[in-house]
Amino acid sequence: MEKTICAISTPIGVGGISVIRLSGKESINIVNTILENKIENLEPRKMLLKKIKTKSFCDNAIIAYFKAPFSYTGEDVIEIQCHGGIYITNEILKALIKNGATIAENGEFTKRAFLNGKLSLDKAEGVIDMINAESEEQAKAAYSLMNGNLSTDIKSMQDVLTDILAEVEVSIDYPEHDIEYTTTQKFVEKVTNLKEKINNLINTSETGMLIKNGINVAILGSPNVGKSSLMNALLGYKRAIVTNIAGTTRDTITESYVYNGIKVNLIDTAGIRESDNEVEQIGISLAKEKLDTADLILFVIDSTRQLNDDEKELLDKIKNKKVVIVINKIDEKKHEFTFENQIEISTLKNLNIEKLKQKIYDEIINKNIIGNSTIITNTRHKIALENAQKSLEDSLKTLENTENLELFSIDLQNAFLFLGEITGDSNKENIIDRIFSKFCLGK
Repeated sequence: MEKTICAISTPIGVGGISVIRLSGKESINIVNTILENKIENLEPRKMLLKKIKTKSFCDNAIIAYFKAPFSYTGEDVIEIQCHGGIYITNEILKALIKNGATIAENGEFTKRAFLNGKLSLDKAEGVIDMINAESEEQAKAAYSLMNGNLSTDIKSMQDVLTDILAEVEVSIDYPEHDIEYTTTQKFVEKVTNLKEKINNLINTSETGMLIKNGINVAILGSPNVGKSSLMNALLGYKRAIVTNIAGTTRDTITESYVYNGIKVNLIDTAGIRESDNEVEQIGISLAKEKLDTADLILFVIDSTRQLNDDEKELLDKIKNKKVVIVINKIDEKKHEFTFENQIEISTLKNLNIEKLKQKIYDEIINKNIIGNSTIITNTRHKIALENAQKSLEDSLKTLENTENLELFSIDLQNAFLFLGEITGDSNKENIIDRIFSKFCLGK
């Protein structure tokens, strides 16, 4: 990390200010090359108004200095706040690069923060989740991760494993003292308790993934039952085309809304029926594919008529999935339906739309988990926890079947390393590189 990196940290475009960030030991010297009057003694954590002078223009900018190790990256960091604009911002960046800085790679500032011990790996992932948050619960979960709640739990678990391993090593190093039954039982109790804690974290992952990615809700049914009208009603604006002509929707349409802090991804699908139209057939095939990825299916029925054969066949196909039967057009209802999980609405009169939103939320979200201080929202974290849990299960089997402390110790060390993958303690470089590649430039 000898090179000094730089990048634009704000979105490119016209605005009040743009921020350009540098990190590295040459940050001050490089910034001085573009200032009309060089900074002799730059005091940390104070802002200076300085004149930037490039070959083609001048600008007044604010310079802020964060001295190592008290900075985001742990290195000398300088932030330049110049006037917002594509030309000005890019020209200042070009001048910095010309005078010795290197353009940062995606996520390189946060990667340096991790490598310099300023952030654990999971906290760094919390940073990118904060940037990408689109709902209240996403932001809360991201802040919890960035704030180190998961790190604290993982460190506590690793501390327990360290204590057990220390006791095991004593027993291995001094074999003349036979291991007592009470000592074995103590190991079993500690490992069992630890396994339960890991399992509790894993159990938050289903809701956690939904918080992070949103609930995928597929709107399904025959043509002209009101699927597109339902999508528009849930969104609160006209997104899908609505006509009396059957087969209007030929492709899947995806839009989102936020309810109770949770993002809901609606997928309006083509009406499923037998059709000779090639384009409509493609749309129907796409609709059927969405059944496999949806967290919830809203099966829309027209209350002015009885079910047709296509609807009966489709209902049979989705009977093992999570489904809410949405009975539409109750303002002109002619038939009664008694499905196990149904709700009656009218998209035309906007009746019970809010109740349907609440039902979607209640069907999918575990409200007991929403309030947890630590929620698993990352697939990588879940896999690492599952691997750690498996290693602990293996350790208990080893102790039960053989009482071989060497093998027992290996299983515990494996569990420790799997937990370390979450925070970065095990330092697997390929995992680290994959995470930071997801970041944008300037972060």
